[in-house]
Amino acid sequence: MQPTPDLPVVLALLALPFVAAAVTPLVHRLLGERTAYFAAVVALACFGLAASQYGTEGVVAVQWIPALDVSLSLYVDGLSLLVAFLASGVGVLVFTYSAGYMHGEPGLAKYYATLLAFMGSMLGVALAADLVALFVFWELTSIASFVLIGHYSSQDSALYAARKSMFVTVGGGLFMLVGFVLLANATGTFSIATMLDQPELVREALRSQGVLLPVVVLVGIGAAAKSAQVPLHIWLPDAMEAPTPVSAFLHSATMVKAGVYLVGRLRPVLVTDEWTLLFATLGLVTMTVAAVLAIAATDIKQLLAYSTASHLGLIVAGFGFASVLGAETGAFHILNHAMFKAPLFLVAGIVAHEAGTRKLSELGGLRRDLPITAAVTVVAALGMAGVPPFNGFYSKEFLFETTYEFAAHAGGLAWVVPAVAVLGSVFTFLYSVRFLMLFFGKKPSALGHVHRPPLTMLAPPVLLAFVAGAIGLNGLLASFHVGFAPITEFVARIVESTAAGGHGGHEFAYYVPTYVSPALAMSATTIALGLAAYPAYGRIHRALHTLFRAVPPIRADWWYDTAVGGLGGVSRGTARVVQTGRLRTYAAWTLAATASLALAGYAAVGATLPPLTYSLSIPLLLVLLTAVVAAAAVTVAPSHTTGVLTLSILGFMLAIFYILASAPDLALTQLVVETLVLVIFLLVLDRLPSYYGETRLSRKLRDAGLSLLVGATVTVTVLFATAGSDPATSLNPVSGIDTERIVELAVKEGGGTNVVNVILVDLRAFDTLGEIGVVAIAALSVVTLIAMRERGGEAE
Repeated sequence: MQPTPDLPVVLALLALPFVAAAVTPLVHRLLGERTAYFAAVVALACFGLAASQYGTEGVVAVQWIPALDVSLSLYVDGLSLLVAFLASGVGVLVFTYSAGYMHGEPGLAKYYATLLAFMGSMLGVALAADLVALFVFWELTSIASFVLIGHYSSQDSALYAARKSMFVTVGGGLFMLVGFVLLANATGTFSIATMLDQPELVREALRSQGVLLPVVVLVGIGAAAKSAQVPLHIWLPDAMEAPTPVSAFLHSATMVKAGVYLVGRLRPVLVTDEWTLLFATLGLVTMTVAAVLAIAATDIKQLLAYSTASHLGLIVAGFGFASVLGAETGAFHILNHAMFKAPLFLVAGIVAHEAGTRKLSELGGLRRDLPITAAVTVVAALGMAGVPPFNGFYSKEFLFETTYEFAAHAGGLAWVVPAVAVLGSVFTFLYSVRFLMLFFGKKPSALGHVHRPPLTMLAPPVLLAFVAGAIGLNGLLASFHVGFAPITEFVARIVESTAAGGHGGHEFAYYVPTYVSPALAMSATTIALGLAAYPAYGRIHRALHTLFRAVPPIRADWWYDTAVGGLGGVSRGTARVVQTGRLRTYAAWTLAATASLALAGYAAVGATLPPLTYSLSIPLLLVLLTAVVAAAAVTVAPSHTTGVLTLSILGFMLAIFYILASAPDLALTQLVVETLVLVIFLLVLDRLPSYYGETRLSRKLRDAGLSLLVGATVTVTVLFATAGSDPATSLNPVSGIDTERIVELAVKEGGGTNVVNVILVDLRAFDTLGEIGVVAIAALSVVTLIAMRERGGEAE
């Protein structure tokens, strides 16, 4: 039995980045550019707090609204700690790197505050123990990344990239939210921990209610949007407009990991045949397509962006398979990918910063000018390529073994699965070697001398490459039955968190195979085909460029730009119809939309009208008949004055209704307010023309239909609102308070005989204040209309 996490420590881990972000503007006033080191210390403290919880597992919660059973629940296990370590650990290095890279840049206070807030949001995603908290922190990451991607706000390309990332990730999050609601509705809880305790019951509940497939698809859309899976990968390459430290942090170790974290977190609950079909297919397609796009890239950061999407596809594919090998693939590659991709982004920043260009065609032979950076690239790029014994090789071996076992079991067309895995890996090998060749071969004559980076920019990628190298070395040593036990133990904890029921406690191990296996043969085939195809890399690159130019619809960006452009045209057309400058038009659209939404809401929840059992006395029938005649007379009134006087009859009839209902105080209030409003209107109408003017038949029909729609909405709403249960047995569904007892106490303590009277008398000041506010707003509106008419404006 593992110990329970320490609540104060976990809360401090979550709160510290947000507190630091709040005080960062003040810190920047004192420290200036050295604010980077302040942020690095905060990230280091978070890493220490996360490390102190290693070995613990369980839920900790702090009550927020006890009466409503609302609390902030946090969950700690291997997977959540992995993401916490990546967010805080890589954060330390990114903040340190920023001290050199962002030297002399504007907006540093905003930059560091937003980066800290993003780190806190990512920690919240990792630690959230319920779906509501997960969604809140999920959206916070999108907001923070929007600001960071658009850091250079004076550049149109940065603003375009920020809008695109927000549109895709937030849109995907809304689909995910619907999936969360369906999941919670079927299981009766938003608690992730509760679902993980009983995954079989969750799947049975979803299947019995027919929502298993919708939940899997909706969650998949959210994860695909955040982790840049095809076809929602389009935002990630454009996001490279952000400063390189942001790219290294958000797009290798944190934000894009949120999607695969979600897949891994819900995998034990939702893994079914439907799950495997969706996520295995999605991951393998993304792995291959994004790798092809990486080969077509002309910019080093763009190449790394597409490679990120490709490797995230590998993780999603691994998590898609139901076997424990699938869990090992996804869990281990989350760690490996962060360890080789983050230093590669930092290397790209060093190259761009010191060489002054990011164009692949303008770079080469940099090893003499940047020898340490070249060594880092060798370790990271060969890990990305999946070459043994570097770290990426082992998790890719797990993928090959997983796909082979799946095909061997399913047979038939299932053999396409391992074939696609090999094909995608060949392209991965090609672009990885192309990035590595930035430091080898002949140096372009136009490049000139390249300065060496400062220590603050060099130390972070070196440390990350050291960790990646240690993971790879551990696998090599494990082949000889020696190695670093903490690495395998940590990965084993992650695998336990993502494995389906019955696989808990599985012993994890990785090593360079000493015997020929199908997976090893697939790796050897990948490397052999990659080496054979690399001499033709330039021709492949040019062919892909020619294809994309010749057939624009095969580019995902074409679909995005076309769709957004179309929506812009619809918006402009809508504005011309709605924003006419006429009050009549604004009122018509507002009332129609409100009424339509209300009626649609009633229909969506399946509300039915209560039976009408009202008995009308003769006096009440006469009052109602008079009101109906007055309402009809308003529609044919020949002038403003006649219309207002006729309309006031409705108000006076309502007062008589209150008298008949034994509510004289309400009747008196109604009479006073109606009389006051009538007098004000008559005084105002003295300044307006007495004749309405001609009105088109189409407008009359529109207004008549709108009147009927609004009237029907109000009638239905009143019927629903007054159709309560028996007050004698009514209980508050949340707190269990006896509402009948409350009414009795209110009447008794208020000294009255009618609860409505007591409320009106005891709260008369608020009631009167509200009425005064309504009259004041109406008066301001009338004054505005008169002023518009006096200036010659339209006031219809």
